Formats: sequence, C-alpha cells, structure tokens
Amino acid sequence: MHSFAPEIMLITILSLVVFSETIAARMKIPSVFVLLTGSYVVYTYFKAAVPIDLPHYFDTVILFCIPLIFMGDALHLHFSDIKKHAWSIFYLAVVAVALSIAAGASLYHFDIFTGLSLGAYVSLFAINMATDAVSVQSVLSQFKGIGHDIKVLIEGESLGNDATAVIAFFFIGLPWMMSGQIDAMHAVTEALRVFTVSMGMGLAIGYGFYMLMKLFSDKRGELFAFIIEGYLAYVIGEEMHVSGILTLITAIIATKAWIDMDLKTIEEAEGKKERGFLHTLRLGSVVATTKERLEYIYEMAKEFGYIAAVMIFFVLAEIVDLEKLWIYRNEIFIMFAVTTLIRMISMAKFAFFGKTIDSIKPVGAEGWFILTFSGMKGALSIILVHMIPADFEYKEFFEAVTTGVVILSIFVYGTTLWTYFRFFKKEKETKLFTH
Repeated sequence: MHSFAPEIMLITILSLVVFSETIAARMKIPSVFVLLTGSYVVYTYFKAAVPIDLPHYFDTVILFCIPLIFMGDALHLHFSDIKKHAWSIFYLAVVAVALSIAAGASLYHFDIFTGLSLGAYVSLFAINMATDAVSVQSVLSQFKGIGHDIKVLIEGESLGNDATAVIAFFFIGLPWMMSGQIDAMHAVTEALRVFTVSMGMGLAIGYGFYMLMKLFSDKRGELFAFIIEGYLAYVIGEEMHVSGILTLITAIIATKAWIDMDLKTIEEAEGKKERGFLHTLRLGSVVATTKERLEYIYEMAKEFGYIAAVMIFFVLAEIVDLEKLWIYRNEIFIMFAVTTLIRMISMAKFAFFGKTIDSIKPVGAEGWFILTFSGMKGALSIILVHMIPADFEYKEFFEAVTTGVVILSIFVYGTTLWTYFRFFKKEKETKLFTH
C-alpha cells in the first residue's frame, strides 16, 4: 500500500498557513500567533496530520528551511536603504549583538544559572539573542504607523543579527562550552575570518547570479534563480566551514543591490546611455528584472518563508515539554527578563545617544520602544539549540529555556506591540527619525 505521508504533510502545512492568515486578518492579530498555536495543537493532538517522523529527519528539515526563512527578508531590503542606514544596521546587527552576548555572559560571575561554565553562558545568550525574521515580519505587517526607516532597521537587524549570533555560537560559544577552554585571540581571529570569507563568497555568488538573471526575463525563472542562489550560497558556506547563513544573506542582498542600482540608473537616465566602467562591467544596460517582477518574487519568497516557519514550529512542538517548562520556569523567566533588559539598553543608543554619531540617527522614544519589542525569537534559536551535542549534560536545560524564551518573546513582545498600535497609536505612517 502506498504511503501518502508527503501529501498529507503538505496539506497540513498549507492549511495552517491559509487558516492562520484568515484568522489573523479577521481578528486583526499577528498571524504568527495562530501559526505557533496551531502548529502545536495539530502536532500534539492530531498526529495523523503530521505522518512524518520529524525528530528523525530534524537535520534535513532544518537544512531545507533555513534558506527559505532568510531569503524573503533579504530580498525586501533596498540598496538605497542599506546605503543610507549602513552604520545603524551594522550597530544593530554586529555591535549590539556582540555587546549583548558579552553582557549576558558576564552574569556568569553571579552564578544565576548554577553549574554553567562561562562558555555555556556565551552559547546560551548567543542562542537567545538571535531574532526571527518571519516572526518579526508577521507581527509588524499588521501595524500601520511604523516609519519606513524603522522598518529598514528592523529588517536589517533581523538578518545581520542572526549571522552574528550564529558565528558567536558556532565559532566561540560552542567550542568553549564543550572543551571548557578557549584561546581568546584565536577565537577573535576565527570570527573575523568567518565574517570576511562568508561575505566575500556571498558577494561573488551574488554577482554571478545577478549576471545570470540577465539571460532571461521571466518572473518564475527569476524567482527560482533566487531560490537556487540561496540554497547554493548556504551549502557552499557550510562546506567551506564558514557561515552559510551569512553567505546566503550577503549573496541575496548583493544580487538585489545590483538590480536596484540598474533600475535606478534606468529611471534617472530616462533612456540615455550611461558610459562607465562599473556600469559596463555589470552590463547595466541589460535589465535583470523589473520592479513589477520583483514584487511578485518578494511575495512568493515571503510565502515560502511562512511554509518553512510552519515546519520549524512543528519541530518546536516536538521539543516542547510542558512538564520541563514548568520545572525550569524560574530560569525561563529570568532569561526572558535579562534578554529583554539587555535589548532595551542596547536599543537606547538610538533613542537617547544617537546625536553623538551623525551616521547613527536617533529615533526618539517611540522608535526605541518599537525596536525593543521587535526582537522576537524563533526559528534560528530552535535550530541553534538543537545543534548542541546530545551528550552535553545541560542540553535539556538549554532546550527548555530557549523554548520558553521563544514562546514568551513571540507572545509578550507581539502582544505589547499589538496593544500599542491597536489602542494607542492612531496616526498614519510617518518617519520616526528625528533630525
């Protein structure tokens, strides 16, 4: 007798996506609330709807979903926005994350989590400082009144933040945690190597696919090209023992940036020919795609991201153990409170101290509030905690705390933003940057 497990799984995933979007639209709540809750209910109480042994295929599911989760967010960033807010995004994605992990690890001296080594603290905070692109987009897409510049910062952070957290975890925290010691200079050098090589390969792959897309002019082919690019960049990055996620993000953003430059040049030139070395080098007169086709590509990529998110939420449902969550309830609330406080302090740079650096503009108290509570955790945190070796004695603790923080961040942060925009903020969208 034939097994229809793949078909049933696809029906379940697509049904959850459609159901969550419909309920969210009618109730005017973030769809991620319904997705997360629905995934847990279906996985726990309707086993027939998920006939695939997810724990057995966990690694396969994760590797399949990662490119889809990051691709949509990377495609949505415009080159002009990245150029305008480069230092702000760098601060959010690299400096703030590194300082946050260091601040969290410093709690080791207070022995808040008994038994954990300093390396374990670094790993724990690297895992729980990573934001989730799909959750953030799902929540913020429901609200009006968020300035474009704030959206750019949030999107840029949700991508770069993840890459930084991954590097901090795999190349510093995890080796330190498992071996009990680390060579600080070697760790810093290794992290810089990973950043440099990952971004270099990403730029090369991005340019290659940008040129490739000039050979055809079909929105479906262009969408598939971006998907292939995302998977290829991730695989090459991982095979080269650097950051597949950073390679993927850099490649997609690079391709999109060159496309944006071509479209802007064509608009400004109004049919006039531009003669320049860089323009000639990238065949600027040959259009890789159009704005209309890019919108289609982005919308489809976003839907693929939601499908991948459902798969990750099923995996989350598998590791959710209510009894263990209750046992570690104090540690979960402490971790959630500490990460929230650290985020509030790191985001204060934009609210109160931005004027000290012209390239990092202040956003005011409201912008600080939005940036603080847009730090929802999700898929990447679940992925990272799973990567901890099974023989690590505190893995159960890591899984319970991370699961609890992910759930709390989605519902508490999401509800806080929803309450603010639903009942307190009534203005139309305006820029929040103060000059």
